[in-house]
Amino acid sequence: MSTPAAPGPPTLIAVTGATGRIGGAVAALLHERGAPLRLLLRDPSRTPRWARDAPSVEVAVAQYDDGEAARAALAGVDVLLMVSASESADRLLQHRTFIDAAAAAGVRHVVYTSFLGAAADAIFTLARTHWATEEHLRASGMGFTLLRDSFYLDFLPDLAVNGVIAGPAGTGRVGAVAREDVARSAAAVLADLAAGESRHDGAVYELTGPEALTLAEAAAVITRATGRPTVYREQTLEEAYASRSAYGAPDWQVDAWVSTYTAIASGALDRVTEDVERITGRRPLGLAELLADHS
Repeated sequence: MSTPAAPGPPTLIAVTGATGRIGGAVAALLHERGAPLRLLLRDPSRTPRWARDAPSVEVAVAQYDDGEAARAALAGVDVLLMVSASESADRLLQHRTFIDAAAAAGVRHVVYTSFLGAAADAIFTLARTHWATEEHLRASGMGFTLLRDSFYLDFLPDLAVNGVIAGPAGTGRVGAVAREDVARSAAAVLADLAAGESRHDGAVYELTGPEALTLAEAAAVITRATGRPTVYREQTLEEAYASRSAYGAPDWQVDAWVSTYTAIASGALDRVTEDVERITGRRPLGLAELLADHS
């Protein structure tokens, strides 16, 4: 009678952006599940407090644009959460460099936070970078799962300046998703992959909230939930560019800001899916619930 083989070491999960809202929340959720983690940070002094003395948590220093450091930081990692880099003119180059480093390090599977409607010709200009990143990941030879997030629900109140959300969004609707639901979805997918499940291999999930709102409707919800009077004011494309160009931001950034609204106006983000509930087993938060939870 043969002796059963001894179990191998538990799967090591690496998490990028662990000091940010998404990566940090995912890392904390996985730590609560007891998963062995490696947090990839640019600045180790910003290691989350809960991770500093945790024996199951390692910290490695790497940036997306430093392929050599990233490859070293990812050595021995099986499953990787790649949170998209901060918006910048060279974000795609950073993403490609990091993906190449992950493949060279032997990472088996990458979970990438993309954007709903990612396409080469997407109206929301930053979604084009997400599409190109997805294509590079597909060609890398690694397994992948794409989490295509809608705009963040938490971001909608931040659009208001002095109580006014102004932009060329028209009556378009957006099925915005709470960051909390994105983090819970990512953590569930990563935990499944670490346990050897294959159902997420090559999967493309569209993460949305439970409803699609116009910005006028969102403003009304914000008013009721917070007591801060908020309204939506329609702008022409010319007004939108003029008001945002006044900040002195580079052209690519102004295009991204304005296309946030024109993408909504186009109907491209008028999507509500069941993917969050399918992955996590829990209905996603709506705007009123989110604001009530954070009041």
